[in-house]
Amino acid sequence: MRFLFKLSFVLSIVITLCTSCTKRLGWGVLLWSNEDPAIPSGTVLPIFVKSNISKVWIAGIPNEYLKNQGDIDKFEIPFVHLELFGSKGKAEKRAEEFAPFAAAYAETLQDGLPVRDSADNNARRVYRLKKGEVVKIMMQVEGTPAISGTGDPLPGNWYQVLTENGTFGYCFSYRLKLFDYAGGFMEIVQDEQEEGEDADLEMVLSKKWSPEFYKQMVDSEKIDMDMLSQRWGFYPGEDSGTARVFLKDIENDVIIDKTFKYTDIKKIGSRIWTFEGADLQMELRPTVLAVQYSERGSAIRTWLFVNLTSDVDDIILRENARRSSLFRRIYNAGPIFYSTNYGTLTFNPNGSFIWSGFDMLTPTVVPSSVAGTGRVVMGLFLSDSLQNQYDGAFSLSFNGAKAPVSFLYKLESQGFRIEYVPDFNIEEVTITHRDASPTVIYFFRGEGGEE
Repeated sequence: MRFLFKLSFVLSIVITLCTSCTKRLGWGVLLWSNEDPAIPSGTVLPIFVKSNISKVWIAGIPNEYLKNQGDIDKFEIPFVHLELFGSKGKAEKRAEEFAPFAAAYAETLQDGLPVRDSADNNARRVYRLKKGEVVKIMMQVEGTPAISGTGDPLPGNWYQVLTENGTFGYCFSYRLKLFDYAGGFMEIVQDEQEEGEDADLEMVLSKKWSPEFYKQMVDSEKIDMDMLSQRWGFYPGEDSGTARVFLKDIENDVIIDKTFKYTDIKKIGSRIWTFEGADLQMELRPTVLAVQYSERGSAIRTWLFVNLTSDVDDIILRENARRSSLFRRIYNAGPIFYSTNYGTLTFNPNGSFIWSGFDMLTPTVVPSSVAGTGRVVMGLFLSDSLQNQYDGAFSLSFNGAKAPVSFLYKLESQGFRIEYVPDFNIEEVTITHRDASPTVIYFFRGEGGEE
């Protein structure tokens, strides 16, 4: 144990000076059981001296914990292992509250297990535990359910914990081994040679890793909400010991969703780590995190992930605001538009539409047997060659239709003009070019009139 509380030279001097002194600073509750003398956590102790230099309290040893009469009856306690109170009554009340967890400790089963600043898997990490490190259980708390890499709830509970160096935080018990300890020698199972902190690994585990194509969307300012909303990414799973690769293989148009159970994350090279117990490793390159595993026992698959400068939720909010602004311009220009040949198109404030009299567009543009209602989706972008000719593009998602119908549009002084766009003229979310024989529809403002 790192703190082996033996009576120091400073303590000897203080005790010599205070042997006949009975003045106390207050009363304290021991939070971390002491080795020598063997005093269990939760014990109420008289506190005589506070040493700001050594960062310790000097406390009295209750008679029941003295080995022999005449022994030195005081000992040192690190600041972080004791709560101080002004009266014995207040200390005893705190000890009574603490009693259900006074003897409760836990050993870490996984290297890198995080201690967080609240009982939530996504909360900020305040400490990273090493495998075999021991924490003091302070209390059980309610928290956000911990989710495994497969999306299933993990068995266990959230606890407020105290690390030996004095860090308070919250840890989920799935990767903890709980036990009772009442003082005396406690052997902590740790590596014989404690390695220094791995700053690169700390960084990797503290970031969110999204597929590389997310950055391409952000850089091009052409956001496909269907892609972002899937929450694809790489999840190291330091809380659960289950890593997850979850993304879309765009080239083959399939979803990749693989999980890997592991025991530790070990460094095997410069910025390269392996997940022990799993066929998985990761490498931090200058601009990306490369995650690699074997597929079907032979083929090596490598996926690239990036840490975005903006949170995905913020990107979605901005994109929704952009779409809302475009739709509002169309709505404010109408919201009712009519065409002698193609009926009346009405836009509603909630983003829905009503289109009546579009029979001449069936079935070449509008599918047969669909209701003339649905929602407007402002999710399309224009290629550079089209941006000077049109204000934008939108899709009409008809109720009852399998796929939306897409249009270019241009707001004009008397109404607006829309132009049908076949699916083969759209790459991902960008309209690349007009149709060779375009279907163009001119609408006027209002409910009727001459075109």
